[in-house]
Amino acid sequence: MTRVDVTIKRCFDIVAAALGLAILWPVIVVAWRLAARDTGATGFFRQERVGRDGKLFKVIKIRTMRAMDGTTITTASDDRITPLGAKLRRYKIDELPQLWNVLIGDMSVVGPRPDVRGFLDCLEGEDRKLLQLRPGITGPASLKYRDEEQMLANVKNPEQHNTYVIWPDKVRINLEYMRNWSFVEDIRIILRTIS
Repeated sequence: MTRVDVTIKRCFDIVAAALGLAILWPVIVVAWRLAARDTGATGFFRQERVGRDGKLFKVIKIRTMRAMDGTTITTASDDRITPLGAKLRRYKIDELPQLWNVLIGDMSVVGPRPDVRGFLDCLEGEDRKLLQLRPGITGPASLKYRDEEQMLANVKNPEQHNTYVIWPDKVRINLEYMRNWSFVEDIRIILRTIS
């Protein structure tokens, strides 16, 4: 991506996040209140993720799980997900607060999903170029693996499958996205995500 591409992408992110928050804040507030009652904890969930240039930031989501002890890999059959949380996750409502992360510059609307330490920050060689991108709310790998939790629920060892099958494919997809970035493609990805 050229410097002009980065500027165009950032300007779009600011406008899209501001409009998104202005329109969707009632949905976020209702989801937050329901999640707080459902989980018995604060309705927002904040977790440290690896961002652009390897800098850590706190991603904001609607809480959908009772507790976060143990693995960071989540499957569709995970006991920690509440019934309401499953619905919020299915319709991606839990992701809406990340518009704030986009607005303040931690994230982009489109890009690789922000991961916990141990994945993105451990990339080597050419793959480390992905750290030049802001992580995204959606992206080409997110679309391909939109049913990732269900996929992981159907394998014997979800953590191993994620590490050796899904993660390398996501890296490949995201590198291809980065090399061939276009504003039009970002719009297509957003429209596909919404639909």
